[in-house]
Amino acid sequence: MENAVKDYAAGLAAGLATVTVGHPFDTVKVNLQARSPVAHASAIRCAGWILNHEGVRGLYKGATSSFAGMAVEGSLLFGIYSQTKARLQGGEAAARTPNLSTVLPSAAFGGGIISLILCPTELVKCRLQVQEKGSSSKELRRYSGPLDCAKKTIHAGGVPGLFRGLSATFFRESVGNMCFFATYETSRSFMLSHLSKETSLSSRLQASSFSQTLFEAVVGIVSGGVSGMAFWVAVLPFDVAKTRIQTALDLSESRSLLFNLRKIRRELGFRGLYTGLGPTLVRAFPANAAAIVTWELTAKLLGSRQLHTLESSLV
Repeated sequence: MENAVKDYAAGLAAGLATVTVGHPFDTVKVNLQARSPVAHASAIRCAGWILNHEGVRGLYKGATSSFAGMAVEGSLLFGIYSQTKARLQGGEAAARTPNLSTVLPSAAFGGGIISLILCPTELVKCRLQVQEKGSSSKELRRYSGPLDCAKKTIHAGGVPGLFRGLSATFFRESVGNMCFFATYETSRSFMLSHLSKETSLSSRLQASSFSQTLFEAVVGIVSGGVSGMAFWVAVLPFDVAKTRIQTALDLSESRSLLFNLRKIRRELGFRGLYTGLGPTLVRAFPANAAAIVTWELTAKLLGSRQLHTLESSLV
């Protein structure tokens, strides 16, 4: 139980780090996905438009619900992943070489669970992100804040209204986290195993705890950033469909994931399924690098680390 609490606490810290670094990029991505591509044309123009009309605060619209959602998401995702993987391994310490037969189901299970929390919080976040500040149009300025958005959503469609886009969120999180953790575990193991062959560097790292911690952070930045990019390359079409479903003003529009994927493909072509890829990948590297480094360092400080340590890779 003590180890589980530490795993969930480390995950919570990772979730907060993700939002702090990545939310501005996410705001640009959501606006590109929800609006006509002609409106902003590019991620840079979209970001410039938001900054010009609403300032830096405009890039953090919806951040309140995002912080709440990501704190819980990070705690559950990393906690469930660590605990499930440990159980599948029979409680043994993580091996130097990642076992994908435990990594993939653990990641898919964690992703599926957090989709139930992410769906309503992202619905609120996305609806706040696409409305324009100070607009006199009721269609563009419908909500005064996260609670107002949630209340009006429930009033219009009941509690199920908060779960519009659940199927898209579920597939995005389960498939995406399989790609994320498989890439992370593999790339981290690869870097550490190759480091162990560099005798001079290994000796310096073993002799200095500061150098060792710094190098672990660098490994975390690279493996986390690359893993985050792998996540989004694999599942961005699901995310585009989810954004369309959740921000639709007409509640009678279909919630079907397949229907919306086909509609986007028909209207905008294959490229439409990857709308917002630029800002998404730009966001993915620093946001996920921050999440992984925060997760690893927090878990290490708390004394509950499922991952193989740098020391074990250097012996």
